[in-house]
Amino acid sequence: MKRYIKINDQDNVAVALDELKQGETIEVDGTDINITTDVEKGHKFALKNIGADENVIKYGYPIGHAIEPIQKGAHIHTHNLKTNLHDNLEYSYNAVKAVLNIPKSELTVNGYLRADGNMGIRNELWIVPAVGCVNGQAQMIIDRIKKELDVSHIDDICVFKHNYGCSQLGDDHENTQKALAALVKHPNVGGVLVLGLGCENNQIPEFKKLVGAVNEDRVQFLVSQEVEDEVETGFEIMKGFVEKMRLDKRQPLPLSYLKIGLKCGGSDGFSGITANPLVGQFSDWLIAQGGTTILTEVPEMFGAETILMDRAITQKVFDDTVCLINDFKNYFRKHEQPIYENPSPGNKKGGISTLEEKSLGCTQKGGNSNVVDVLDYGQPATKHGLNLLQAPGNDLVASSALGFSGCQMVLFTTGRGTPFGSFVPTMKISTNSTLYNHKKNWIDFNAGTLLEDESMEEVLQNFVDFVLEICNGNDKLKHEKTGFKEIAIFKTGVTL
Repeated sequence: MKRYIKINDQDNVAVALDELKQGETIEVDGTDINITTDVEKGHKFALKNIGADENVIKYGYPIGHAIEPIQKGAHIHTHNLKTNLHDNLEYSYNAVKAVLNIPKSELTVNGYLRADGNMGIRNELWIVPAVGCVNGQAQMIIDRIKKELDVSHIDDICVFKHNYGCSQLGDDHENTQKALAALVKHPNVGGVLVLGLGCENNQIPEFKKLVGAVNEDRVQFLVSQEVEDEVETGFEIMKGFVEKMRLDKRQPLPLSYLKIGLKCGGSDGFSGITANPLVGQFSDWLIAQGGTTILTEVPEMFGAETILMDRAITQKVFDDTVCLINDFKNYFRKHEQPIYENPSPGNKKGGISTLEEKSLGCTQKGGNSNVVDVLDYGQPATKHGLNLLQAPGNDLVASSALGFSGCQMVLFTTGRGTPFGSFVPTMKISTNSTLYNHKKNWIDFNAGTLLEDESMEEVLQNFVDFVLEICNGNDKLKHEKTGFKEIAIFKTGVTL
């Protein structure tokens, strides 16, 4: 079995595929390298002597500089490597036209065609609280529906609890309204009750204006203070939805109806080698079929942003991408926080040393397609192709934001593992087989076989088949089976 992987010919480091012990000798590119310090699985070791202040190269790009001389064969990590990142940069547009040469597929997806022309891959029944004060009443309605009615034709019945809708100002209030409005109009839902209190900042009449036109057979609004018994009234409204949803049927639709979110969390040293490139290949494949993918986690683009900028389809998209990056840096400064306080402790334990290294692995989820649009938080994606979305790296906040922009599913790569799920199907893809075998109750698909005996072509085909199985409703993801489904709304300001 191969003991290491060198990702790019220009790299002066390699990644250990299993634990390397001090004193071992391994052959790399025909040269014997004596391992001078223990190197954990997923961590880096030097392929040559690297001088102090010299760049360390991985993925063909600098991931930081050595803070002391590093001997060939030595472990490279946070103790001897530091980021090169600093303040805002000056960017220039060096347009790169993507040439993918991916054939059109005859495959279709069996989904629910909604009245607004969008497609759902689930047919669920939801309560969306306009304010957190009515979370309990919403849960009482849901519990009664499940107890008293035949809901076997409905994929899931949920209330998406949150603590917001009141005591917020400015961007926070707007973000809450945009997020909740996106929930109301999401294609994975067949019936929605918006439950308000009556005295909250997020007043139902104003919120309805933001939501815009809806199918009143499938969306209703209820203000609790205006009725005698909001649970009874809400139950009757939801009962009507249950009956209407008996008529909903899946039908074969083009792959161009799919909008898929791209996300990673709990990354490790293999994220940029297995799962993220796999998701990038899938993104390119789906885009070639006329579909849409969305990449977010803006702070985890820092250090790799020029790769995305050069793939902007127009000067305007390039300019918008520059603003996306710099505005997020200014957001950190506004709160007097360090811009490059990343990677996380789990990332470091998994072998990631700097934000550049994390970002170069993270952005591979976007494949090689051109960037067609840059979306604000809560803005729906309307252009087929690869979109960038304004949202942070936090797993649930970012995954929710992808759903708010219209994604029917999120592909979530991980090297450490996590059980969470957003309000849309959230597929957990492991970067290594050890994690997959250890946490089969969390992980849906194993990309770790790319380190073993499977080619990218084989794994991609299996992955496409699996994604479509889930989209078609033939199976559910692990978090759907356990009922772990939540939302998180991006909050940036004060609470009154």
